[in-house]
Amino acid sequence: MGLRKLSDFAYLYPGSPSTLFRIHKGKVVIVDPGHGKSRHKDLAREARKLGLEIKAQLATHGHADHVAVSTKLEAPLYIHRFEFSIAESPLARDIITFGAKAPKGFLVFQFPEEVRVHAVFEWGDELFGLKTVDLSGHSPGMTGFLDKESGLIYAGDAFFGERLLETVGVPYFVDVSSFKRSLGELMKYAEEGYLLIPSHGMPVKGEEAEEVLRKNLNRVEKTEELVLELLKTPRSIDEIAFELMKEYSVEITPKKLALNLVPVRAIIAEFYNEGLIEAVVEKGLKWRVVKG
Repeated sequence: MGLRKLSDFAYLYPGSPSTLFRIHKGKVVIVDPGHGKSRHKDLAREARKLGLEIKAQLATHGHADHVAVSTKLEAPLYIHRFEFSIAESPLARDIITFGAKAPKGFLVFQFPEEVRVHAVFEWGDELFGLKTVDLSGHSPGMTGFLDKESGLIYAGDAFFGERLLETVGVPYFVDVSSFKRSLGELMKYAEEGYLLIPSHGMPVKGEEAEEVLRKNLNRVEKTEELVLELLKTPRSIDEIAFELMKEYSVEITPKKLALNLVPVRAIIAEFYNEGLIEAVVEKGLKWRVVKG
């Protein structure tokens, strides 16, 4: 397994997440270093093969699977300011994924170490030949990195490959409107001929990219429809997530259920704010469609 050349300046190292290598002024900048015991060694090896030094690390967002090995690479880490505390604090990472301090070892990519962020950026900034793009929704500061020179955008978790959708059920997001808006932004890049690179999935371009983005959007919209249908009978968030996973024929495990609870909460908040549903207490907190 080695680097896949995308252009004269850009390479992709596979994984989940994949890591983008961008050559800039004789050095390498990497996007989403990832996780795993030997991941940092793999990345350093690939940089040596290019005969270049790793100058900086950029992160699309602060989830553990994207930044875990950053501390083992001798290069500063840059992240959007909304993701700063999520990346640096193990407790903040637990809270955004689980809602509180999570049981030890319960989350899929939970790790106790702190991550050092050296600099924050804003959307629209130019960093090492890459432009930062607002692709929020999956997380508050989810950022895409646009490489106009190479004709690509590294989109992080703003969309997911088809295999992951089949494995998890509902795409993970904390704000459903922002997630759908970001899919719309990515559709514009796909229509312009850019190569779209998700963190989890294969790079896609042209009609293939448009199809994958539609599948993500269709899954979100179908989930919204199913939630409204389910809430004709009062249900708790746990019950909704459980029924959705059954509908999508997803293996129901505690960890996967915990992940699906997050986008369900985001949809509940959206529907409540729109006046479509209301909260009731029936042996616990439940939600139902507003009658009449």
